[in-house]
Amino acid sequence: MTKSAWLVTPLVAAALAVAGCGSQTAAPADPPGDEPSGDFVVGLVSEDAFAAQGKDRLDILRRQRSAGFRLIRQTFDWSAIERERGEFDFGYHDDFVADAATADLEILPILFNPPAFHSPGGERRPGEDTPPPKRLEAMERFAQALVRRYGPDGSLWKERADVPRRPIRSWQVWNEPNVPAYWGGDPSAPEYARMLRRVGAAIEAADPEAEIVSGGIPDSRQGVSFERYVRRLDAAGGLKDLDTLAIHPYARTADGMLTAVTGARRLLTELGHPETALRVTEFGWATEGPSSPFTVGVQLQGDNIRAVIAELGRRAPELGLRSAIYFNWRDAPPYAGSRDFWGLHTGLLRRDGTAKPALVTFTEAIKGLPEGPE
Repeated sequence: MTKSAWLVTPLVAAALAVAGCGSQTAAPADPPGDEPSGDFVVGLVSEDAFAAQGKDRLDILRRQRSAGFRLIRQTFDWSAIERERGEFDFGYHDDFVADAATADLEILPILFNPPAFHSPGGERRPGEDTPPPKRLEAMERFAQALVRRYGPDGSLWKERADVPRRPIRSWQVWNEPNVPAYWGGDPSAPEYARMLRRVGAAIEAADPEAEIVSGGIPDSRQGVSFERYVRRLDAAGGLKDLDTLAIHPYARTADGMLTAVTGARRLLTELGHPETALRVTEFGWATEGPSSPFTVGVQLQGDNIRAVIAELGRRAPELGLRSAIYFNWRDAPPYAGSRDFWGLHTGLLRRDGTAKPALVTFTEAIKGLPEGPE
């Protein structure tokens, strides 16, 4: 999520803030979830589910699944996993992945935020730009460690035989690389193309059928525009090294968002990549908070959601669209040292946990989607 005139992405800030059962049964021969889903799914970002633990987290995830969501997009904060050079601590993420599997939810992880010892400038102060790692070899090792832990042959599923088997098959490489705050202050499509090539190859070496998803690209006034960045990425060969282009088509209206999605498909076709899939990995509207183009109030939040889910679901096959992921499940307070902004008010729940009307609207919209392949 970009804020145009604002710098902190809620998804990233929450991820940086996180410090980091049943009877034993054998896994079935052909467990569900071992193949990447080919149909259109609706998901969401849920920072409070990741931050919660135990029964509280499982209750949140089950509520989201019962509302019709099938996918959780979550930052897998590199700095929180590799705390010591070459040593990966999966404990917190193990529990999250297991809880999501128990709730029958897929996970789309975002590989993001290198530890200080893998960052060009070393330790960063809160609010400073997030740079890419100084050596891609380190990120390759991180990515492969994740696939070996949570992929189809992942050690987690062997160690926790009581957990429903839902291996992670899709991996999002970075977040909003066209925004200065998330590329060390100076976005570079050729550099990001190298990251996609190297890290994508590392993931596919561990899981040849994995889906490589680009970082979500917004049309940011603060960074490089969507079209210019995608064209530069293509010129550097980056579109050849991914399966899916992820976009963040924030817009004032439902029509504006739909125009952005169709424009992305048109651009991919023009560039000679009609087979490349699309994912919307963030979209949303705020009900209150500071004035912005995306602060629309309670009624329009629900109306916009109803319109885009119905239309994207109807047109998903022609658009090659795999998902639409809503930002966010619940409103949040400002982060330490930051100011309030619209992105903290896009939740389907208020800060006190009560539901906004848009939660019911979302559930109804999902129920109205065409059925995917069996």
